[in-house]
Amino acid sequence: MSVDAVVVGSGPNGLVAAIELARAGRRVLLLEAAERFGGGLRSAELTLPGRVHDLGATVMAMALASPAMRGLGLEGRGPGQVEFVHPGVAAAHPLDDRPAVLVHRDAGRTREGLGADGAVWDATAGAAARAGFPLVDLLVKPLGPWRPDPRAFAAAARFGVAAALPATTFARRALRTVEGRAVFAGMAAHSVLDLRSPITTGYGLLLASLAHLVGWPLVKGGSQVLADALVARLRELGGEAVTGHRVRRLDELTGLGAETIVLDVTPRRFLEMAELPARYRRRLERYRYGPGVFKLDWALDGPVPWRDPAVAAAGTVHLGGTLEEIALSEAEVAAGRHSPRPYVLLTQPYAADPTRGGHTLWAYCHVPNGSPVDMTGAIEAQIERYAPGFRDRVLARHAMGPADLEAWNPNLVGGDIGGGLAGLRQFVNRPVWSPAPWRTPLPGVFLCSASTPPGGAVHGMGGWQAARLATRG
Repeated sequence: MSVDAVVVGSGPNGLVAAIELARAGRRVLLLEAAERFGGGLRSAELTLPGRVHDLGATVMAMALASPAMRGLGLEGRGPGQVEFVHPGVAAAHPLDDRPAVLVHRDAGRTREGLGADGAVWDATAGAAARAGFPLVDLLVKPLGPWRPDPRAFAAAARFGVAAALPATTFARRALRTVEGRAVFAGMAAHSVLDLRSPITTGYGLLLASLAHLVGWPLVKGGSQVLADALVARLRELGGEAVTGHRVRRLDELTGLGAETIVLDVTPRRFLEMAELPARYRRRLERYRYGPGVFKLDWALDGPVPWRDPAVAAAGTVHLGGTLEEIALSEAEVAAGRHSPRPYVLLTQPYAADPTRGGHTLWAYCHVPNGSPVDMTGAIEAQIERYAPGFRDRVLARHAMGPADLEAWNPNLVGGDIGGGLAGLRQFVNRPVWSPAPWRTPLPGVFLCSASTPPGGAVHGMGGWQAARLATRG
């Protein structure tokens, strides 16, 4: 077999890279070590027969927002026909002694629910949503290329003033209510960083704005449907895709004659795969991975019995209480400790998608990288805090700690689902500082995983950038 390009790894970045290369007329071979395509987009029956669980990503805001995915026209494509479905409420944040805070697709409705903090929400997250896709494109292409759009640059400048701040600083200076501060902390904690760190406000505001711009949808039938549609698109373009083929060393690909090799792998794996120049190798060895996660999936006999019934309509639920509680939890993890009352990110797919075989649920909390500690009790205690009687609904559960997650997907080093620490230093210094960090010193070899800009999430931008560089020569 002779091909023009080989892509190793079929996560969303690898799949997008393969499609972009095929669109450019290259003969593409995609190789995946696992028995199913998708990387973090895989789904499986983890608990009971017929119950579909997403092993990785479920909520797909960036799949609708990123320039790489927007141009693929995936809805209605693939063996399962991709359909993005929206819950009645994008996200909910329960509190102990007051109603839950609800983030709706409608920014005005969200503003009304936030009372005294509604105007600030509208001036920050709301304004970013109104700036639309031009702003998103700038934020997810931190190193370009850009088409000049003065309005987008002006919106990005306004966004950046607040975005650079630690989330705790922004929340305490700009927001006045317990509810406003809490819901923002829940958004910012998606960064998996100490909320006292710079740029954590940016993560929170971007996620909140996407709830208004495109919503926080799920893929009907499970995230695997999206992965299979991407593979189908590649094959329509003449590409070949193979599962069960692990590439351990780059020299294994020599006989294929490919001028371009794109690797959807982490720096640690790349170091194992190739002989690299000493300086570049040292830089990759200094790359830092972030905290891991401990993930639980449940099969329930009915919906979660939330104390506030409004939470039942939410696709995503942030558990952890007030700003102060969430900030303490994330600071503990950043310091290498386990929080007894962790911030818990929970998704209830049945709020939008009744096709997954019943009431399935998953949640995770952050833990130190590589942690062996079982956090089942702590996670379920946080759910019980806001949904008394939850444990009585559990028919079966499935747990995955950092070691299990890395065994399932080697890119999740120590359970790090973001491809590396997402702090200021590695925001663009990812995995090394370079005008084109997707390009490696090896001729024709590119990296495209979440360890390249703009980082984690289902956006395909790492693959898009790597393929664009490869086709430009």
